[in-house]
Amino acid sequence: MKEFPGTDGGQIAHDVTGLTAAAEEVVDARPEQVWDLVADVTRTGEWSPECIRAAWLTEPGRPRPGARFTGHNRFPGGFEYEVTCVVTEADRPRAFAWVVLDDDGDPARPSSSWRYRIDALPDGGSRVRQRFTHGPGASFLRAAAARAPDRAAEIIAARLDGLRANMKATLRAMKTAAESSDATGVRPR
Repeated sequence: MKEFPGTDGGQIAHDVTGLTAAAEEVVDARPEQVWDLVADVTRTGEWSPECIRAAWLTEPGRPRPGARFTGHNRFPGGFEYEVTCVVTEADRPRAFAWVVLDDDGDPARPSSSWRYRIDALPDGGSRVRQRFTHGPGASFLRAAAARAPDRAAEIIAARLDGLRANMKATLRAMKTAAESSDATGVRPR
């Protein structure tokens, strides 16, 4: 996190652009199977504690660069909001990524970006890495930090902690789905 002197009364105390959160999980399923789950945004609500549902906006609804989808998110306490996302990478079975648009809608200046990387393991399984990067566009986190500059570091740290916890929970739930007999055709160990 970059700290600024804050001598300018309008400048926020902490710049959130570039902040990241990451999580990873080893999954006993082939990368193609894992990628198919990751890239099916309509199933995100089954795994994520925060993104409770998503739907393709682009026909046909499938993971390809430029495809758009909405994500409907819910925070503890019941606050809900919807975002529009644009797929930036759909490289089966290695990577799936998207950006979250801010109100300006410029994919080059997103509110945040998300990426899954899937690496094949020698035993036939997969290592799945999920990464969130903030900015450079407008966001609720940036606005919250600007509204309370004396608490900006605390607000930012709490959001990053929440993101990490939610990402870990998402990957664990996705792992369970990928390793189930329904997803793999193989009985779980």
